[in-house]
Amino acid sequence: MAFSDALQELKEFDVNELNADNIGSWPIAIKVIVWVIVFVAVLVAGYMYDVSGLQKNLVQEQKKELDLRSEFERKAYQAANLNAYRTQMVQMEESFGALVSQLPSDTEVPGLLEDITNKGLSSGLDINSITLSNEIVQEFYVEKPFQIVVRGNYHDIATFVSGIASLPRIVTLHDFEILQSDDATLNMKITAKTYRYKDLEENDA
Repeated sequence: MAFSDALQELKEFDVNELNADNIGSWPIAIKVIVWVIVFVAVLVAGYMYDVSGLQKNLVQEQKKELDLRSEFERKAYQAANLNAYRTQMVQMEESFGALVSQLPSDTEVPGLLEDITNKGLSSGLDINSITLSNEIVQEFYVEKPFQIVVRGNYHDIATFVSGIASLPRIVTLHDFEILQSDDATLNMKITAKTYRYKDLEENDA
C-alpha cells in the first residue's frame, strides 16, 4: 500500500469504529501509530525504571567520591604537618608542666603565706591579718582563698600588689576594698586565691 493510499484510508476511517477485539481490521496507518505509541511508552517506562535508578546511584557515588576526596585531603594535610604537630605537643606539655609547677601543694601554702607577708613588710605595710578560707573545689582544680588586711599609703599598697603578682606561684587578687583611716593612711582588704590540682581521691569523690 502506497503512503498516499494509507493516508487517504486514515482520513476516511472513523475512530469510533476502532474495536480492540478486532485489531486485525484496523487500517495499517492506525496500527503503525499504535505500535509507535506502545514502543515509545515502553522506552519511557524502561528509562524511568532503569536509567533513573542508574542516575540516582551515580549521584550517590559522586557524593561518596567527594567525601573520600575531602577525607584524603584532610589526612594528607595531617600527615604533612605531623612533625609540626609533634613539636607543638612537646611545647604544650612543657608549658603545662611550667603551669603545674606554679600550683602549690598543701604543704607549700604556709611558705606561700610567708612570702606574701614578707612582700607586705618589705613594701612598708602593716600586716593586720591573713586569714585562710574554706577551699572551693572546681572541676579540675581546687581554689584556696584567703583574706589579706593591710595598712599603709597608696604607693606601698601598689608595691605590695605588684610584688604578689611577681611571686613564682600563681596567686590572683580579687575584691579590693580600700578605706581611708583617720590618720590619712589606707586600709586595704583583699581576697587572694592560689590553686592546686585535685588529687586522685578528690577526682574519684
